[in-house]
Amino acid sequence: MASRGSPGGRGATRGAPRGGSGGRGRGRGIGADIPVGLPTSHITTVGVRRPHFGTAGRSLPIYVNSFAAKIPEAIIHHYDGKRTFEHSNGVSWLMLSLLVVISPSEKTLPQRLNMDLIKQLQNVVAPQIFVPRAVYDGRKNLFAATELPFGDSQSQEFDVSLADPRPDGGSGGGRGPRVYKIRLTKVAEINPELLHRFIAGEQSHDNNVLTAITALNVIIRMAPTSKYPFNVRSFFTNKEVKDIGSGLELWRGYFQSIRPGQNKMLINIDISTGTMYKSGSLLRLCLDFLGKQDPNVLSTRRGFPDRERLRLQRFISGIRIVTNQPTAAGVRQAPRVVKKVTTAGAKDLSFTMREGGTMTVDAYFRQVHGRPLQFPEIVCVEVGSGALIPLELCTVPPGQIMRKQVPPEKTKQVLEFATKKPQERLNSIRQGLEVLDYGQSEYLRAFNMHVDISSPLRMQARVLPPPKLKYGPTSKQPTITPANGSWNMVDKRFFRPVTIERWVIVIYERRERFNDQAVRDMINGLIASCREVGITIGETDPTYKYENGQGRIADQLKSAGNECRIKHGGKVGPRLIVVILPEGGNDIYTAVKHFGDVTMGVATQCLKSSKCFRAKAQYYANVCLKINVKLGGINLIPDPASAAILVDPHNPTIVMGADVIHPAPGSDGRPSFTALVGNVDSNTAKYIAECRVQTSRQEMIDDLEDMSKKILSQYMRYRAQMEGKPTGSLPPKRIIFYRDGVSEGQFQQVLDLELPRLRNACRQLKINPKITVIVVGKRHHIRLFPQSERDGDRSGNCPAGTVVDREIAHPTEFDFYLQSHGGLLGTSRPAHYSVLLDETGFRADELQSLSFTLCHVYARSTRSVSIPAPVYYADIVCSRAKNHYDPQPDGTNPLDLSDTATSLDQSQADQSLDAYKRGFRPLNRNQEILMYFS
Repeated sequence: MASRGSPGGRGATRGAPRGGSGGRGRGRGIGADIPVGLPTSHITTVGVRRPHFGTAGRSLPIYVNSFAAKIPEAIIHHYDGKRTFEHSNGVSWLMLSLLVVISPSEKTLPQRLNMDLIKQLQNVVAPQIFVPRAVYDGRKNLFAATELPFGDSQSQEFDVSLADPRPDGGSGGGRGPRVYKIRLTKVAEINPELLHRFIAGEQSHDNNVLTAITALNVIIRMAPTSKYPFNVRSFFTNKEVKDIGSGLELWRGYFQSIRPGQNKMLINIDISTGTMYKSGSLLRLCLDFLGKQDPNVLSTRRGFPDRERLRLQRFISGIRIVTNQPTAAGVRQAPRVVKKVTTAGAKDLSFTMREGGTMTVDAYFRQVHGRPLQFPEIVCVEVGSGALIPLELCTVPPGQIMRKQVPPEKTKQVLEFATKKPQERLNSIRQGLEVLDYGQSEYLRAFNMHVDISSPLRMQARVLPPPKLKYGPTSKQPTITPANGSWNMVDKRFFRPVTIERWVIVIYERRERFNDQAVRDMINGLIASCREVGITIGETDPTYKYENGQGRIADQLKSAGNECRIKHGGKVGPRLIVVILPEGGNDIYTAVKHFGDVTMGVATQCLKSSKCFRAKAQYYANVCLKINVKLGGINLIPDPASAAILVDPHNPTIVMGADVIHPAPGSDGRPSFTALVGNVDSNTAKYIAECRVQTSRQEMIDDLEDMSKKILSQYMRYRAQMEGKPTGSLPPKRIIFYRDGVSEGQFQQVLDLELPRLRNACRQLKINPKITVIVVGKRHHIRLFPQSERDGDRSGNCPAGTVVDREIAHPTEFDFYLQSHGGLLGTSRPAHYSVLLDETGFRADELQSLSFTLCHVYARSTRSVSIPAPVYYADIVCSRAKNHYDPQPDGTNPLDLSDTATSLDQSQADQSLDAYKRGFRPLNRNQEILMYFS
């Protein structure tokens, strides 16, 4: 069959006649309910052009958190500076490039400052020019509904200052307010007719379409971003606030984004959460962060540790403050940005006066301004200009978003605030419409846009039938059908259970908290559960040892293994080490995993003492799920009748999942980690993984060729040695490559950079499989809601298997939304699947069904998961990359794997990456073919 998409991603072989009457089928009103066919044959796409729609499953009426929007009819004028287009008649939109020039040495201005400058320009400096008001994205793009009177040059420069005039009309003396030069230049014209054609499937997704969609997004965001704190596509209000301590509070926010649907333009609206610095006294915020009450704890004279000072500095660096700082002309509110926390207090900090001589900060305020400090010994802050300001004189304005990682101990509170049941979430979105106030927006009126807020989008979804799953033949119920993505292990034995001849237990909890009886109870509980699922335990009285977690973990585990070896009088050590961890034993866990996965190549299973103390059988049954696959077993497989594509003996198929994880915001010194996971068995149930380190925040996987080659080689080796397949049937005939974590703007990069690396791996192995590339997206705000309570599951969510590929899906490209898991807490998020390449020629129902099936073979649970198992595994492998580094190296300090912020120049960053690459240890060969990550 012909390829469904070229390596360049154009998909030009996918021509198919459109359904319907053959006309445009385009409604100009809001949400015109006209059937939409397939994209016309001349359309080019980044990935695969939609070949057909899915039909499998039962119908389910749902709401989607999207609202239909009327596309403006006016022309958008567009110039790119290199070529010009003839001016079209009619009312025009202008897309203008904004360049804010201060001086060559200054960096890009913050978006909020840019927004304030444009507001001042339109309202104060040149209000007669901007009628009606233009909209601005905070960076470089400004859009106007009527042509701005700039004359033949199509460009004009303005001087803008944000200084407020003094009440007495005076100048205030000293240096005047900073003046910003803003040059606006007309650069673009786009006809919105492109959008009508695009959503009807008659226009390719080109840069002109992207620019027009950008313009609509700027229009709908202008009003809220001018009034509220904002972050990319969300803005936040203080109508719902939760104080979570440590100087932080949570604000309820609202996300909005214009997205093209099929035959309609939609605004996707969702709730979001903003983490804000607490407003008020900066001194009080610092104390709150440190969990202290007495301001004098911030005095270095009184022992304020440098470690705590740096931690505080990381927390407040970048925060805007206002100082009620006295000046010769009176009191002026001066916004500043905190850069550092000083190493000494105001009493010990000196600076050079303009008139000459030096003076301490404390003396300056006491002598010059007659304002003695209440806490002269505590540290000060240094702001961007270099000025030193006492904490007690600083105030934090409200609504400042903390753009660093939320402290781990606060994650639970953030989740509790962000989590809402489906109906509550939908009601909150409806309330958000009042805040958005589309009907009153002067900007929407100026551009003749209208949003139908009468109801969220109503549409029909489909619920796919669940796949049948197969357990071991000795099970009382060897084949089962999940109910809403869930099943249990009662009367079931693993498809391929393992045998544990020898094992050992190491306990890092104190004996008084986890005594010998608790150990025996744990041993008996685990053995009983192992036997229930078919695992053979050859040793019922394993060696167990109590150890100190402050010691060298590797030596302690090795010692326990030696005792087990001596006990059995042989050279073979334990096959499994069970480790009992105390609360907060994350460092011990990392050291255990490094020892087991990297150093010695022995399976380890960590248990929290609080969980396994008097645990029930269900707990140990879940532990067995992990142990069995770590030792080479297989828990379950998809029944061949339900997964014909995956287990077709004539078309051996390998399924891969790839992901990249980046360091937390502000952690500039850490690299990114990559992972590739693939099955090695014929039943797509047993997976192996490759993990690498690469340049920080780089999304495309550098080492994909080598990683793919290793997994493909292992796949063929396993089929030969373990499954006894004939030589001719060893190579895969199909590769289904699921890629996690890339945005829509990076799809072409996947095809241009990663796909050739995968092909090169195949070429080196002299195999030529057909490749299907599917991107799995989780970072979106589409939510699906059942229209009636009886249609939802017990959590109020749509049932597992709900799939949508119409109306909200892409107008031209092959994509779909699949909610593959049953709801637990809050509102479930469907995964968004985008098919970038399909050389096999799968139908929509086939890809949707196999993706749903793969969500059921995740070995660690008896529930379907939200994304296919290999993608889920890749995410886990990335997050555990730190286990590849020795946590207790001899004679050197370990590499910094914390999420604390650092600031590195390029040469330092290169050296840091080299150090991380050198320190990264590969898996022990014993673990390479096992699911060590389970």
